[in-house]
Amino acid sequence: MPSQSLRGALIKFSESFPIPVPNVILFQYNPETMTHSWTPAQTGGANTPGQNPSNPLAISGSPEESFSFTLMMDSNDTIADGSAVAAGLATASGVYSRLAALELMMFPTAPPGDGLIGTISSAIGLASPPPATAVPAAQLPTALFIWGPGRIVPVKMTTLTITEKLYDGTLLNPIHAEAQVTLKVLTTEELKLVDGPLGTVASAASTYSSGLREALAIANLANSVESIIGMLPV
Repeated sequence: MPSQSLRGALIKFSESFPIPVPNVILFQYNPETMTHSWTPAQTGGANTPGQNPSNPLAISGSPEESFSFTLMMDSNDTIADGSAVAAGLATASGVYSRLAALELMMFPTAPPGDGLIGTISSAIGLASPPPATAVPAAQLPTALFIWGPGRIVPVKMTTLTITEKLYDGTLLNPIHAEAQVTLKVLTTEELKLVDGPLGTVASAASTYSSGLREALAIANLANSVESIIGMLPV
């Protein structure tokens, strides 16, 4: 029996109770094309009169990395080929549940102590008074973008554009849609701000992907062509 094709996924971790609960958004169809972009970090600033000239090649940090692609979703295929649970959900709501999971990645998550636990603590008088200094109220959810075993990176969604193309005839739920997604890979500096178990998972994924990239770059030395090397003026 042929093995099932590997599909990409986004795994979003929501801070809930003692441990983060993963919400796996498995791609129904792998995108046919994907744009992988790199933007260099900011270079050295302009020289100031009376000071030593700055290094024009100096940079302020790691480059920014992003992925852009389009996801296609169709509830009819899920109804025909999915499990009983997935088919039942697709029959009732079309692709709305998949769209909702993607949309929530654009909403900031509540800081620890908010949400259900914070509400219960406040109700019974256990919540501590608010801090005197201002702190960020929330931040965009961190997710893992998984594209095969060789690419597992921590990301945040920066843009999401959904085009709904077909609807059912009863509740007008979308049954066919396309989602244009842009994911920004978290830098080493940004990973330091991800706390708790999620921070450990995200940092491990980043270290793994960076190490694999370096190993593959070293392996590329085998592609060196002697005739090209011989042209170098050294």
